[in-house]
Amino acid sequence: MYIHNRKLKNKHINTLQMLCLLFGIMLLLSACGQSQKPSSSEQNNNNAGTETNANSNTGANNQDDQQNTVPPQEEKDPVEEQLDQLSLDEKIGQMILAGVQGTTLDAEAKQMITDQKVGGIIFYANNVSTVPGTAKFVQSIKDANRSNPVPIFMSVDQEGGKVSRMPETVESIPSNGKVGKTKDADLAQTMGKLLARQIQLLGFNVDFAPVLDVNSNPNNPVIGDRSFGSSASLVSQMGIAEMKGLRNEGIIPVVKHFPGHGDTSVDSHLDLPVVNKTEKQLAQLEWIPFEAAVKEQVEAVMVAHILFPKLDPDHPASLSDVIIGQQLRGKFKYDGVVITDDLSMGAIAKNYKLNDAAVATVQAGSDILLVAHSYESAKTIFDTLKSAVKSGKISESRINESVYRILALKQKYNLSDEEQPSGDLKQLNADIVDWRKQVDAR
Repeated sequence: MYIHNRKLKNKHINTLQMLCLLFGIMLLLSACGQSQKPSSSEQNNNNAGTETNANSNTGANNQDDQQNTVPPQEEKDPVEEQLDQLSLDEKIGQMILAGVQGTTLDAEAKQMITDQKVGGIIFYANNVSTVPGTAKFVQSIKDANRSNPVPIFMSVDQEGGKVSRMPETVESIPSNGKVGKTKDADLAQTMGKLLARQIQLLGFNVDFAPVLDVNSNPNNPVIGDRSFGSSASLVSQMGIAEMKGLRNEGIIPVVKHFPGHGDTSVDSHLDLPVVNKTEKQLAQLEWIPFEAAVKEQVEAVMVAHILFPKLDPDHPASLSDVIIGQQLRGKFKYDGVVITDDLSMGAIAKNYKLNDAAVATVQAGSDILLVAHSYESAKTIFDTLKSAVKSGKISESRINESVYRILALKQKYNLSDEEQPSGDLKQLNADIVDWRKQVDAR
């Protein structure tokens, strides 16, 4: 009996243990289920999302999912945005830098700005009158350009020495050759700042300076003391300093005349010079200052009308893919603005048709085609480039490459047609006189 009762008791205990174990497992399973089940607020949110999704493709959870899965948008390139908004006519116009006639804005100049939409204007000595008169002329061009979507380059050759475009009331700046003899880069940098302040008085924003030609040929009829000297290292040192002086005052510098005009015996304004130097010889002298400028991220480079038959026997530098495309763009890795020297100069006019030269220089890698002294020439270039794009001779993507560089430069310097002439003539003259005394004392 005892044994039987004990067995029954043990049996009950085992049963209870089993029941407790089963009950524990059920509680555990229930707890797990609760942890996976959303809270009441989450349930409501999910229900709300489901109801919203029934009516639209948005919902709280979907928005979260999209935020987690959609990559952040990249910032748009402001230059690319501006380029995309330009018509073909406007883009081609940006590639033309033209001359004007007289000392006031005439109807033909207005028409050129309106119809050809030229991206820049250059002044020569015959466009300059008094300080107020020239400043008014420059501003009238900016005003005429306001109908176009891109501000205009207002440029001038203001080197100092014999190449000066300043009115008589502005104190003169001596030649590069005289400043070069001081071998003082600080004086050259101050020279750049003074040149910048001179042209700002009149409202210009681009200076075709400094000259980086090495004056290696004493019989050179066009360079001479426009060069800082006959040493490539001196020209590099002084030229880069002047370039920085211009840049620091907010004026766009344009170095010239690549690949080097210092060893010519013919004036390219009159005919085509020929320089029989190899690539190696040029690299040892003429190219040194330009390479230095490229390393300093020079804004723009002017290419000369000179034939280098040992590099390209068929085209002068300004029309040569070998010199612009393979050397300047390729070897030097230069991606700034390339500007031709004036395409109406004798070196081109006596040997090439203007329309052929225009196509060739763009194909070679030039961005801006400088053409002075004739409204008709600007129209010829505009019509030629437009036809070349329409016919497929030049792709629109090639045009876009150049215009991108031009727009990038204008944006970098915050050019605006609203910008007025600035500066104090009396103070500027006093500063020039003081600086000249320092140059004379060296």
